[in-house]
Amino acid sequence: MPAETGPEPSQTCTPRTGKMTLLLAGVTLVSAFGSSFQYGYNVSVINSPAVFMQEFYNHTYLDRKGIPMESSFQTLLWSLTVSMYPLGGFFGSLMVGPLVNKCGRKGTLLINNIFSIVPAILMGTSKVAKTFEAIILSRIIVGICAGLSSNVVPMYLGEMSPKNLRGAVGVVPQLFITIGILIAQILGLTDILGNVEGWPVLLGLTGIPAVVELLLLPFFPESPRYLLIQKGNEEQARQALKRLRGWDDVDDEIEEMRREDQSEKLEGRLSVFNLFTFRALRWQLISIIVMMMGQQLSGINAIFYYANDIFRSAGVNENNVQYVTVGIGAVNVFMTCVAVFIIESLGRRLLLLAGFGICCVSSAVLTVALNLQATVSWMQYLSIACVIVYIIGHAIGASPIPSVMITEMFLQSSRPAAFMVGGSVHWLCNFTVGLVFLYMVEGLGAYCFLVFCAICLATVIYIFIIVPETKGKTFMEINQSMAKRNKVEIQMDKEKLNDFQPAFETLKKNEEGYSITGL
Repeated sequence: MPAETGPEPSQTCTPRTGKMTLLLAGVTLVSAFGSSFQYGYNVSVINSPAVFMQEFYNHTYLDRKGIPMESSFQTLLWSLTVSMYPLGGFFGSLMVGPLVNKCGRKGTLLINNIFSIVPAILMGTSKVAKTFEAIILSRIIVGICAGLSSNVVPMYLGEMSPKNLRGAVGVVPQLFITIGILIAQILGLTDILGNVEGWPVLLGLTGIPAVVELLLLPFFPESPRYLLIQKGNEEQARQALKRLRGWDDVDDEIEEMRREDQSEKLEGRLSVFNLFTFRALRWQLISIIVMMMGQQLSGINAIFYYANDIFRSAGVNENNVQYVTVGIGAVNVFMTCVAVFIIESLGRRLLLLAGFGICCVSSAVLTVALNLQATVSWMQYLSIACVIVYIIGHAIGASPIPSVMITEMFLQSSRPAAFMVGGSVHWLCNFTVGLVFLYMVEGLGAYCFLVFCAICLATVIYIFIIVPETKGKTFMEINQSMAKRNKVEIQMDKEKLNDFQPAFETLKKNEEGYSITGL
């Protein structure tokens, strides 16, 4: 059965259809480049110069101790270099709620630049200073930066965008993540910076987007929802909305925020613990956990791991494999860009189903192709096709949409806690895959893709049954649409829609124009 849509939302207040103004485009590009770009860049930046960096580790140890580093210790240091990044991302996710509630969305992004500029300097000077410890420390610090930016940027942009552009704007951070990956792949080519002299510069370049954001973001407004609902400053919220929308008549959106503000005052600001015990948000919470787990456990890391071997088996020259990898990165960028333009027409739910479905089928076919390519000559080309199709599927659905859904499925009081949960699941799954994937390959070989196939299939089934379409709806309307599944009945008087409370199972206040009863 398809996802239930719940009670029909009230049409009492319908905000004017928004447009992409120069200011909204500017804040989207600045925040996505200054923050999201760094996430993608640092995911990929150490792949190309890995050999040269490990040689540096060994030479530094030799200069200090007078004896070569044992291979097991070198493996440990490199594993730490790789794994500290997602671990830092997890710590960054835990910082989201306190920072965005205290400092605001824009303020948090500005503070977050410290976690990029400092490690950029440390990594850029590590070779001169002859300290590999600085690189490992910097990886966890820049991971904190990524953990904050991967959650705060979608929240910031989602709260500022009109509902008819919220999905497209919400995909832009993921687009810049893929651009960051691609730029790191290009600059990491051996002919550019992926060599013995260039790798410190390659690592240090991550600070440039942070400096750009630090200089430009102060000229853009804070989230109007944060200003009105959490700071109680309606005048600043109104001025921010006027700048973002390009017109003076923002009364409809202000009224919609007031309604949400009334509900927030009744339920209060939710902590992570409250979120897990709050019946009215039960299925929203389960949904973001499932989607975030599906995103990271669907096999995207395995695809990139196997890609080079697949290309080599298809006859690609060893020196040209790096260029083919860049080509795959370009496909990822292009298809994410396509998602920006189709999300508002096709909707979030369809893209999620299509994306995870494509990944599921591609993983199954790839398992067959990898096991038969030694005996059937054309299977190696089928393997390449599966890699490309998988990347396309992940880029249009599994990668960009879950963060958009977190923004849309929660109200202001619960959104920071929801992003903390979603971000923590994202980074913990990323960290876990990094730890166990090599063991999976060793034990299962190409059959490890069947595990990813099963995870994608389970995610598709869950989304089809549970997750509703959120396209073109206000945050209040989306909250109402989940009410029936959460077994919370919401009845609202169309003539007196002042208060709204999505929980408290036995509360009745008919005299104020609404009633909420646990089913």
